[in-house]
Amino acid sequence: MLSTVAQVYPVVWQEDRVLLIDQTRLPNEYIVVEISRYEDMARAIKTMIVRGAPAIGVAAAYGVYLGARAIQTSDRDQFLTQLETVAQELRETRPTAVNLFWAIARMLKTARQTIGPVEYLKETLLETAKQINADDIQTCQAIGDYGVKALPTSPEKLRILTHCNAGALATAGYGTALGVVRSAWRDGRLERVYADETRPRLQGAKLTAWECVQEGIPVTLISDGMAAHCMKQGLIHAVVVGADRIAANGDAANKIGTYSVAIAAKAHNIPFFVAAPLSTIDFSLSDGSGIPIEERDPVEIYQVGDTRICSPGVEFYNPAFDVTPAELITAIVTEFGAFAPSELKPQLHEKQAV
Repeated sequence: MLSTVAQVYPVVWQEDRVLLIDQTRLPNEYIVVEISRYEDMARAIKTMIVRGAPAIGVAAAYGVYLGARAIQTSDRDQFLTQLETVAQELRETRPTAVNLFWAIARMLKTARQTIGPVEYLKETLLETAKQINADDIQTCQAIGDYGVKALPTSPEKLRILTHCNAGALATAGYGTALGVVRSAWRDGRLERVYADETRPRLQGAKLTAWECVQEGIPVTLISDGMAAHCMKQGLIHAVVVGADRIAANGDAANKIGTYSVAIAAKAHNIPFFVAAPLSTIDFSLSDGSGIPIEERDPVEIYQVGDTRICSPGVEFYNPAFDVTPAELITAIVTEFGAFAPSELKPQLHEKQAV
């Protein structure tokens, strides 16, 4: 097993390339992948070397720059046309995570609105990607602080359940759901994290539990099917999860199994919070029925490591996400505060601008 890592930054610009923590190798190996071409960044996003909606957005921003850097023309119009091709390839990597599209749109807007020669446009795109990266860390710290204020005031030390990984690995370095956990731990409000293992890719077991160990946060790993039982036993005081896309009415898409956790929380009168940056809210969608749900390779279900766990001939269904209805969500925690789902559009729509 690995020794602890002081701080976790999954996406880092260094000199002339991007460094990514290979999240498919955790927790047994801590491997850093070097990315110098946008095609390799697209592949890293698609294969989940980098994953988590905010982190994907940061990675995609750098991917746009890497694509821009490789364009060999001094003609502005030709440059913008080729840059759109780069952007489209990056858009096609992960359909559910709206931060991906938000970051790409911001990069393209920067390119279109920047006046000057093509080389200056390229320099400006790199600075914009770096700014998106830095902004995400500050955003997540604000989410963590607002999240602590939204948590139940009793008991003083809380036991919080999470699902999937919405920590430093899923962002630029602090986390959304785990940002709330980190802030609660800092403020003396946290007793323990209960982490769902999160089938089929086991992000809770491989990533969330690993992050907690790095910082000495008490964590208990449970299987997905244990969540309701733990609630019934009085072990859980609140649930905090992340999101990959939130509709205007507050319906929230997150890793498959989140909906089940929300139903169980409602049945046990346990508050259920979604923590996500404003860029995760898609105000163009009136409700969650319009959120595209990625379906992933069935090998994630029928194979663990190199071992097949079911008989040949079985058919498979492997949606990567489900949508939790707004009525099951206590509050959505953003960098601007915690809001009931019904308050999202009137409070935040005007703040969201690319």
